[in-house]
Amino acid sequence: MILLLPLLLLSVLLYLWLARRGSTLTRACRWRLDRRLGPSVQRCAACGATCDPGPGRAARHCLRPRA
Repeated sequence: MILLLPLLLLSVLLYLWLARRGSTLTRACRWRLDRRLGPSVQRCAACGATCDPGPGRAARHCLRPRA
């Protein structure tokens, strides 16, 4: 029982790390599908960056220029 709590804590931290590392999305990035530019082109509503991740896929990374 005493080993269960640290094991649970470690597994939760590992899950949070794995879930976060696949995306650099920030609150400022809001990707929207823009069919005027193409069938799968997405445009960021915050900064105007465009991305074509392919059909059925969503943009996950922030493309804003670093200041």
